[in-house]
Amino acid sequence: MTLHLDPAMLARLQFGFTISFHILFPAFTIGLASWLAVVEWRWLKTGDEIYRDVYQMWVKIFAVTFGMGVVSGVVLSYQFGTNWSVFSDKVGNVLGPLLGFEVLTAFFLEASFLGIMLFGWNRVSPIMHFFATAMVAAGTLVSAFWILAANSWMQTPQGFLIGDDGLYYPTNWLAIIFNSSFPYRMIHMVTATYLTTAFAVSGIGAFYLWRKKFIPQARVMFGMAMLMAVFVAPLQLLFGDLHGQNTFKEQPVKVAAMEGLWETQQGAPMVLFGWPDEHMETTRFAIEIPKVSSLILTHSLDGEVKGLKEWPKDRRPPVASVFWSFRIMVGVGMLMILTGVFALLLYWKKRLFDTPWFHGWCMLMTPAGFVAVLTGWFVTEIGRQPYIVFNSLLTAEAISPVAGIHVALSLLAFIIIYGFVFGAGIYYIVRLVLKGPVAETETPYGGHGITQPPIVSDAVKASGGDHV
Repeated sequence: MTLHLDPAMLARLQFGFTISFHILFPAFTIGLASWLAVVEWRWLKTGDEIYRDVYQMWVKIFAVTFGMGVVSGVVLSYQFGTNWSVFSDKVGNVLGPLLGFEVLTAFFLEASFLGIMLFGWNRVSPIMHFFATAMVAAGTLVSAFWILAANSWMQTPQGFLIGDDGLYYPTNWLAIIFNSSFPYRMIHMVTATYLTTAFAVSGIGAFYLWRKKFIPQARVMFGMAMLMAVFVAPLQLLFGDLHGQNTFKEQPVKVAAMEGLWETQQGAPMVLFGWPDEHMETTRFAIEIPKVSSLILTHSLDGEVKGLKEWPKDRRPPVASVFWSFRIMVGVGMLMILTGVFALLLYWKKRLFDTPWFHGWCMLMTPAGFVAVLTGWFVTEIGRQPYIVFNSLLTAEAISPVAGIHVALSLLAFIIIYGFVFGAGIYYIVRLVLKGPVAETETPYGGHGITQPPIVSDAVKASGGDHV
């Protein structure tokens, strides 16, 4: 018996595996870089060493995650040449410049200032160091801009023509970059990175509060993170709704899979839970709320929502994967909003920093942002299938002429190498967290050798010290 290895499915699995690892790191570092800039600004403004201690702890974590993000991103480029050479050949005229712009702008900006950010303490002025941190934060956002422009074009391709040779040629760069889904994806994804960072930071801060260690630094971490949960998590619900309405307009088959709807209906129900059966073309055991899907998607109780049967079976995405990923993403988002509500109530009661059950809950929510980002990415990418460029280029037509066994072996190698390399990185991050922002035996400024910022705290002024 000969084992049949489908190279297209294996290539998709390999890319899905590697990009699932990769997306976790930018999702964290984009938000973390911006938060570090805010923390350093607070140190410059107040002179409070607590902000400095928090910065110095988290900048080490940023360095590790940034490095792992770069390494995992290089692997994705490698796969474009090995597994997806036909795709690279056909759309290279469009996507190649976008990815090149990302390198020329974002990566150069980050690389230019990252060394100052990581190693510039006591070597450059505090203002210059803050400027470097801000530039790195800006670089991460510029990087997100170009990557999301490229991905959004694959979802809603515009501004191109297909030549007689089958290659894609750009005709309008503004239409390519600012395609119809890009603004919604950009704001939704960047907000997701901020929430990912906020809940990771809040989980660590809650851990310190729960163990009654590093209390001043933990209060800064936890308090700033809860501000994001209070104000930004509800905004993400709005951004997600706008993104969903755009997807309903541009990719209605993806929305039908997200909703688990098979028949076109006016006044379509919201399927809370169920089991999509692609063979029988129905959602079994469905728990529904009448007319709510139509209300959300069309803003009318009797609006029409197309069902999956409007498309041939070979032009539908894998329904169960999209259906459940969407529900996990939304469910995690609602838990984030609920966390913000509890944080606000506890703040009003002046118990935000001394409520152990809430700190335990926030520790459980530490990976919430990562889960939401991953499942949201699954909805976006799996929901685009069977196309790699929506309604234009099929995924099966973009694969390299490579044997399935070769893809399988490289996938196995990636699993082993990723387990070792990223396992070591995560282990080091855990060690940094356990060590904490300052050694417990240190006095506030002792042992760091950090020059004070120009604006110093009243306590330091009163001591008569000009330099610590």
